This record gives sequence, C-alpha cells and structure tokens, in this order.
Amino acid sequence: MGLRERKKAQTHAALSWAAVRLTVERGFDKVKVEDIAEAAGVSPRTFNNYFSSKAEAIAFRHLDRCLRVAEELRVRPGEPLWDAITESVLRQFVPDAAEAVDPPVADAAQWTAGVRVMVAEPALRGEMLRAGAVAEAEIAAAVAERTGGDPERDLYPHLVASAVMGAVNTAIAHHLRTEGTVPVSRLLTDALARIAAGLSTP
Repeated sequence: MGLRERKKAQTHAALSWAAVRLTVERGFDKVKVEDIAEAAGVSPRTFNNYFSSKAEAIAFRHLDRCLRVAEELRVRPGEPLWDAITESVLRQFVPDAAEAVDPPVADAAQWTAGVRVMVAEPALRGEMLRAGAVAEAEIAAAVAERTGGDPERDLYPHLVASAVMGAVNTAIAHHLRTEGTVPVSRLLTDALARIAAGLSTP
C-alpha cells in the first residue's frame, strides 16, 4: 500500500471510529456529521467524500475488521485453515491506531451499554447487513483460495465464511448481552473452536 492509500485508510478508520465513539457516548440522533469530522480532524466535506451517512461510517468499522480477516487469511498460507481463521479474527479485536489516538471517555460499563443502544438503532441495521454480506463474500473467496475451491461453484467456502461471520456476530452480541463480563476475544476463541471441531477442512 502506497502513502496515498495508507492516508486514505487512516482517514477512513479515524472517521469511522469517531462516528462509533460519539454515537456510543451521545446517542445516534445527537451526533452530526460535523461532530464526527471535527473529532477526526477533517472537514465535513472530507467526511462526505468517504461516507454517505453516519450509519455507513459506523458500519465501516465492522466491515473493515471483517475484510481484514480475509486479508490475513491470504497471508497465512502455511497454517491449518481453522488455526489461521482463529488468529486472523482475534487480531482484529485488539485496540487499533484510531482508538489509541482518540480513546473512549466512558468507563467500561457505560461503553458497553452505549454500544448495546447503538447496535439496536434501526438506521444502522441495513448498513450492518450490507457490510456483513460484503465481508462474508471476501472471506469465502479467501477460504476458496486456501482450499483450492471455487467460490462460484463450491459450498464449503461460503459455509465457512457464514460460520465465521456468525461466530463474530454471536460473540459480540453475547458480550453485550452479558454487559461485557466475558471478553470478546475469549468468546470468539470458544465459538471458533466449537465450529472448527465440526467443520473440518476438506
């Protein structure tokens, strides 16, 4: 990735994280595009060059994480499939550069409660579904490359991708439902191990 592409990726990440953080802290209806742009250190026009709405900006963080799972799978060819999947997923759920620059101000309990309210926002549902579908297709393509399959003809890559996205979504939902008492990483490890035990590599 060249310098220009890296800067664009950083701006994407910064805007998305700012949208998430402000929405969690204030509520979806109390956050304006101008607020997000200011928090990310860019202009509202720049925001509009990257995203068409607040909902798209929020959903992008989930999309970006899941797309990076596919990218990781493509650069870890020597590992057993499910080991590579588990490591690739877990690497996406550690604090990133955007969080380090602009950390959340709420305590853990407030943050979890705010995220729970945010993900229940009706305006977000369509964007989250779209993001999930895009990510699932990319993960399926990466699995097909690793297993020598054809993503246009074979069921297995899509079954694995669907299971991976299901594990991610279920782990996050359970984390929020239990008020953050169990770390997402532990839930993901458990969920993926259970799936791997019954969904062996062909």
